[in-house]
Amino acid sequence: MIKRAVVKLSGEALAGSSSGLYDDSVVEGIAEQIGMLKEIGKGGFQVAIIVGGGNIWRGRSDKSKISRSSSDQIGMLGTVMNGIYVAESFSALGIPARLMTPFAVGPFADVFSRKSALAALEAGETLVFAGGLGHPYFSTDTITALRAAELDADCVFYAKSVDGIYDSDPKINLGARKFKAISYQGVLERGLKAVDISAMSLSSESGMDSFIFGLDEPSSIVRAVLSASGEASGDDALGTRVSLRCKEEYYV
Repeated sequence: MIKRAVVKLSGEALAGSSSGLYDDSVVEGIAEQIGMLKEIGKGGFQVAIIVGGGNIWRGRSDKSKISRSSSDQIGMLGTVMNGIYVAESFSALGIPARLMTPFAVGPFADVFSRKSALAALEAGETLVFAGGLGHPYFSTDTITALRAAELDADCVFYAKSVDGIYDSDPKINLGARKFKAISYQGVLERGLKAVDISAMSLSSESGMDSFIFGLDEPSSIVRAVLSASGEASGDDALGTRVSLRCKEEYYV
């Protein structure tokens, strides 16, 4: 089984179907799945989670006259709020978690360093990364790929509203086919946009696999990790693997 994973969760995922910023049942479900993976991995499974901020602020949808840089800064602070919520919720549910940001935010979080992050993972803590890179113009997907590369992760996972990568937009083309596996070159050449292109390029350069899956599916995180590890089959398999040399393979 994969031993070290980085998982990206959108801010919208944290809100779930609730009318507020957060849905406690969603975070509880994620924590339960992390605990299950640690049990399956016999304590050897390590995970870091990167949270987005779309439930609080979406800069691309901002209609005000503030600059893109300021809008992105608001979004980064939104992810810090989400990170505090996730880390504290995990800890309360018996999953020791540590929040890290790329900039100092007082007593709320530790400032990220590769050395301290690796030490926390080795100690069995779940890491929660927030604040993006600390600079504007970088998507949460790109930061996810960067942190995964820095931490020598076995695979980077993107929990999305869509359940994998399709050869065309499934919302527009009802005949769109989902890939079970595809190469980074295939994603880039086809212009497939399930994940930020910069993130795909970064992971390709670092030689690390990516896995895209739908968070809303039952036990999605557990099934995604087992699928990426080659330990899921039949109805348990889900998502799309992206790697350097894999041949294109569709789901039947």
